[in-house]
Amino acid sequence: MKQDEFKELRTEIQLEAKKGIDFILGAGIIWLGIYFIWRLDQPSYEKSILTFMFGALLLPTALGLSKVFKTNWKIKDNPLQPLGLWLNFAQLIYFPFLIFVLIRYPDYFIMAYAIITGAHLFPYAWFYDETGYAVAAILISVGSLLIALSSAVGNIAWIPLFTSVALLFLAAWIFMANRRLRKENAIRGN
Repeated sequence: MKQDEFKELRTEIQLEAKKGIDFILGAGIIWLGIYFIWRLDQPSYEKSILTFMFGALLLPTALGLSKVFKTNWKIKDNPLQPLGLWLNFAQLIYFPFLIFVLIRYPDYFIMAYAIITGAHLFPYAWFYDETGYAVAAILISVGSLLIALSSAVGNIAWIPLFTSVALLFLAAWIFMANRRLRKENAIRGN
């Protein structure tokens, strides 16, 4: 595959999937809900289980938002399209670590979950050719650690709020990047 052909395939994914804005906005909404879970007066273990259950709403939320933003999850005849799904599945490989933290250190489950969420965004900086993903990955991962290190266990709920705000910031970044990409593509006549 030649460089120009590769760039064309990647641009098609960026335009059709709108750089994943439906998932990022959906994740920002879900993490805001997780913040409210972590404000409950329940043991951390129970809040962690509720977090897992509430997190399962991401896919239907993203599906609903895909209708609003008119994104395309399946781009026929584009060999790069499955890579986006594989990059997303990569975070599941970290779940054994998350289960360990849940069982042994449930107070820090939300920190581990946020770090995994943030870190899994990093490859999308390349996939969508969007620096915002790298910025958000680093910000969420390092920020979650710093909040956990500097806060009492009772204040750990700031992590999901921080994660939500970072994801919503990324969604705004992607929205503006999508507008620029559509304009550039229209100018090129594609």
